[in-house]
Amino acid sequence: MGVLNESRRKALIRFANSLKSIAAQQQNIFEGMNIRYFGPIDGHDVKNLARVLRDIKDLEGPKILHLHTTKGKGFAPAEKDPGVWHAPGLFDPDTGERIQTDTQGLPPRFQDVFGETLVELARMNPRIVGITPAMPTGCSMNKLMEAMPDRAFDVGIAEGHAATFSGGLAKEGLQPFCNIYSSFMQRAYDNVIHDIALLRLPVVLCLDRAGLVGEDGPTHHGAFDLAYFRPIPHLTIASPMDEAELRRLMYTAQLPDQGPFVIRYPRGRGFLPDWRCPLEALPVGKGRRLTEGNDLAVITLGPIGHLAQQAIRRLQPQGLGYAHYDRRGLEPRDEELLHEVGRRFRRILTIEDGVLKGGMGSAVLEFMADHGYSPQVRRIGIPDRFVEHGTVSQLYALCGMDEEHIAQAMVETLSTNV
Repeated sequence: MGVLNESRRKALIRFANSLKSIAAQQQNIFEGMNIRYFGPIDGHDVKNLARVLRDIKDLEGPKILHLHTTKGKGFAPAEKDPGVWHAPGLFDPDTGERIQTDTQGLPPRFQDVFGETLVELARMNPRIVGITPAMPTGCSMNKLMEAMPDRAFDVGIAEGHAATFSGGLAKEGLQPFCNIYSSFMQRAYDNVIHDIALLRLPVVLCLDRAGLVGEDGPTHHGAFDLAYFRPIPHLTIASPMDEAELRRLMYTAQLPDQGPFVIRYPRGRGFLPDWRCPLEALPVGKGRRLTEGNDLAVITLGPIGHLAQQAIRRLQPQGLGYAHYDRRGLEPRDEELLHEVGRRFRRILTIEDGVLKGGMGSAVLEFMADHGYSPQVRRIGIPDRFVEHGTVSQLYALCGMDEEHIAQAMVETLSTNV
């Protein structure tokens, strides 16, 4: 109403807050900072919520409206078990019955391989602990929580805290496996730089849901992690081509003197029904040549390498020679492999399940330029736009990353004069 100046208005607010604290017999942290606090109120009472919003919308200064809601409100099965019903898959809306598909004989999900392997490693290494920011069932950290509840921590929806907490545990001699969805790791970028990488702490950052994740859409696609982690010093960045590689990378990451170690892998099923391989160390920063050839070098990173192999098999009857290199890791880079490619090939095709800008393909271009090689390099990856909802196979086709488009790119690259 303009009756009070700013100083007296704040003093009156503080006085009112004091009276409120006396009446409620508790101090509100927001009101202690002169932030107007309203609530808590029932977030499902839409009429009352609209009324409160109208009442407070013209108040000056910062204000907080605190709502209480029930996850899954209005659907009894979801209210009863909100964790499972966060992502229930197909279900009958009338009965609440989840529709289960027969998965016998199918390869496991990468998430399940992570969970089983983490428990296996924790039994071998008493320093291992697990950290997740509120997705224990989604990332399969629940397996360690059930087997060793005192060695697994759910820190809530606080990815930055999960990273810093992991760094603190590592500083005190433990070996944290911090599992965060790739898309949500973006929230912890500063924490990874200052609280893990700068100190070279032995934290294993497991980036679940890396690459295109399908129906969860643009908020959940793990598109950017390769590009945003690649410039950070001291980070090992790896991506397994299959479940066996995931197990061996996890084993390698917890060995002494590895420092901060990033392992990215996709959502969904892998490729190996018989995935329980021996736990053996992999050479850090070393890729591998999967097929021989002299016409075109195909360089892949992660599970998308299987699509490249399928495309190569499709084209082999044409008599062309495709050398397929699986990078295994982005950093540290395998300079021996890249020098071999630069010396032998005039045409290179890079394939990755990540953004083209700043990703693995960009790293190959940089290496070739820095070392005086001048091949023609064509890159396949997530284009410069936010990709919408759809199945993974649909999105791969939409982005030119499926087997058909890869095979077409191979032929086109070979037919170009250099």
